[in-house]
Amino acid sequence: MLLTGWAGPAWAQTAADDTRAELQQALPQAQLVGKGRLTVWGFQVYDARLWANPGFAASSFTAQPLALELAYLRGFLSQAVAERSITEMRRSASISDEQADKWMAAMARVLPDVKKGDRVMGVHRPGVGASFWMNGKPLGEIRDTEFARLFFGIWLAPTTSEPGLRSALLAGAGP
Repeated sequence: MLLTGWAGPAWAQTAADDTRAELQQALPQAQLVGKGRLTVWGFQVYDARLWANPGFAASSFTAQPLALELAYLRGFLSQAVAERSITEMRRSASISDEQADKWMAAMARVLPDVKKGDRVMGVHRPGVGASFWMNGKPLGEIRDTEFARLFFGIWLAPTTSEPGLRSALLAGAGP
């Protein structure tokens, strides 16, 4: 896969500076950690932004609240997003087919089809799971801590298939 990422220095922008009501509700003290664009084989897929509270450390992302926003640059069916998510999650852990089916069903309940211009935000809630928003409206949650760890690991774990995007998203994080 070809990845083109863009990132800047650690941003001082906070959730209060952002117009995203869902971000202010979920993580009122959050700051923009990094951002990047996923481009695969020349096709622009989405722009991603990572928000976290001050002191966020990349090495312990699974233990910290964070918000990851994907602004889609093309459309995808919910089923395709869920299938790709499971494939990527399997890069970090062995997942049984039974567990994969359970998580696929959970994602199908929460994540709708997306079209160009849609914004999906996932919020990692340590000890609880993940909640999701689309275009500022709540979609639901998946109350499974292992799902949340592996799901956000798609972008943030060292085992990601897109290390350039990971670096861009974690540009403003501590070690």
